[in-house]
Amino acid sequence: MSQPTQQRIVKTAIPGPASLELHGRRETSFSSSFSVTVPLYIDRAGGGILVDVDGNHLIDLAAGIAVTSVGASHPRVVEAVKEQVDRFTHTGFLVTQYEAALGVAERLNALTPGDFPKRTALFSTGAEAIENVVKISRVYTGRDAIVVLGHAYHGRTLLTMTMTSKNVPYKEGFGPFAPEIYRVPSPYPYRWTGRGEDIAQEAFDQLAEQVRTQIGAHNVAAIIVEPIQGEGGFIVPPEGYLTKVAKFARENGIVFVADEIQTGLGRTGDMFAVNHEGVVPDLIATAKALAGGLPLSAVTGRAEIMNAVPAGGLGGTYSGNPLAAAAAVAALDVIVEEDLPARAREIESIVKPRLEALAKEGSRIGEVRGRGAMIAAEFVVPGTTEPDPDAVKKIAAYAIERGVLILVAGTFGNVIRLLPPLVIGDELLNDALDVLEEAVRDLDVLPTEVVRSVA
Repeated sequence: MSQPTQQRIVKTAIPGPASLELHGRRETSFSSSFSVTVPLYIDRAGGGILVDVDGNHLIDLAAGIAVTSVGASHPRVVEAVKEQVDRFTHTGFLVTQYEAALGVAERLNALTPGDFPKRTALFSTGAEAIENVVKISRVYTGRDAIVVLGHAYHGRTLLTMTMTSKNVPYKEGFGPFAPEIYRVPSPYPYRWTGRGEDIAQEAFDQLAEQVRTQIGAHNVAAIIVEPIQGEGGFIVPPEGYLTKVAKFARENGIVFVADEIQTGLGRTGDMFAVNHEGVVPDLIATAKALAGGLPLSAVTGRAEIMNAVPAGGLGGTYSGNPLAAAAAVAALDVIVEEDLPARAREIESIVKPRLEALAKEGSRIGEVRGRGAMIAAEFVVPGTTEPDPDAVKKIAAYAIERGVLILVAGTFGNVIRLLPPLVIGDELLNDALDVLEEAVRDLDVLPTEVVRSVA
């Protein structure tokens, strides 16, 4: 099937009648515990466009929550999956092996930061990768404690939701939580006073003090950080912070882990977000963009750490599924050969100035932040830093009605986050930004609609 026309086309109300009919079926068949950003049903997608069942062409500024960086139907990914389907769909990598999984591991070993021997393990989801990061770190160090940051998001399993900061909707009612997880304050430059270098030092000092005095550095297996916090609101740590934390971990025999599930593989304008500060993690977790839309995740890192778990200690029925592995080989090749990190930087050069122009004195935009094709605007009550979640609900609703899909995020639910596919064209991107500008300028007269945050 050919790629959809790369143009915003609104034929019906959004959601349209066909979507609403399908949504009626959803309400009588699917658990209501799954959130609904918008009751919109997609028929096909590609490039920067989603085509719904009513024929509306929507500009995609969500990329399946940073998954479809190469687009939702890149020809090379599609062809690789078709070829693999013809061969076999599953054998179980723990039973018999196949070359595609090796190809993913070899590419990740080469692409991830660090000039040392590496090994990779493949899993299915981002949360599963983080679960295994914890297992590997505990076995390697012989320690139990895991340190995470405020505003963090690491997943929805029992362990990873314990590591996640935000209570509603991720944790409420699901306790008791996993033991030996410790949270330290995370630098949030917009909401902390002082210059960037002072904030970096202050936040690091708090982390080091808590680790030394409240946990005991000798008890800590790993410190796990998102180089840019995703669901927390695209919070970019001040320069120097990650470097200090990585050095502290190394000095205390602690495994330093980068959760690059959302930020990795070109999204922030470099292959990995830690590269912006020259930080080399011991372990790095990837997922989302890894397999062009198919479920696949990975943990990559120092060979001596990755090989610490005895044979049989890692794995899973679907770990490194052959369809997903074939898709990942193709997607990784596209990211490298088409230089999508450079494209992410071009996207930033288009998006950031236009949003910053709206963040003038008296605006509801308190800050525009992010890197590459991972840009956010935090909305506040004008003249204050008080979060304004109602504003982002209005903007998201306005945008979807006009054929632009965006996501809401942030600990306070007051952040618009933009995650376009890295293959989106400039014309399409600027059209979407026109709609966002209209929404921000007309904010006072927009009706309030609820659009939920997802991660």
